[in-house]
Amino acid sequence: MTEKAKNLSSGLEDYVEAIYIAHLNNKPLKGAELARQLNISRASVSEALAKLVAKNLIKYNSYEAISITKEGIEEAKKVYEKHHTLEQFFETVLGITKSEASENACKIEHIISQNVLNEMRSFTKFCQTNKEILDTYKKEKSKYEENIHEKPYGEHWFSKAAYTDI
Repeated sequence: MTEKAKNLSSGLEDYVEAIYIAHLNNKPLKGAELARQLNISRASVSEALAKLVAKNLIKYNSYEAISITKEGIEEAKKVYEKHHTLEQFFETVLGITKSEASENACKIEHIISQNVLNEMRSFTKFCQTNKEILDTYKKEKSKYEENIHEKPYGEHWFSKAAYTDI
């Protein structure tokens, strides 16, 4: 993969991911449809697509469907995998609805470190294979939710005394 492709903004990652998903579903995707999907102006989409062409991640002209290159597929798989891992963690471990999990995954996938992502993936798999632990967590969690508005470390958890060693 080229050095240029490695440095995608979060916005360009969203474009590559959307193009990749259309590719996986064998759905031809034109710039106007991409603009509708992402709820972005056609002018912004055209500008972003030009950047992706310059990075050799897609092939595009305004009269044809967008096609993703091998390099584009490699980059999109990374973003897609992050999104999927986060979504699975939110749904499986935290019990978040699919729509909320997807929305949050979309925001977080651009900033999460690979180390944290790997830990989330491992913990999700652990929970899937050890359902009794996950069930216990879900039962016990309600106790903590009742006290959610309390200060996490007692009454004076954020005091000057906590910083005397600094």
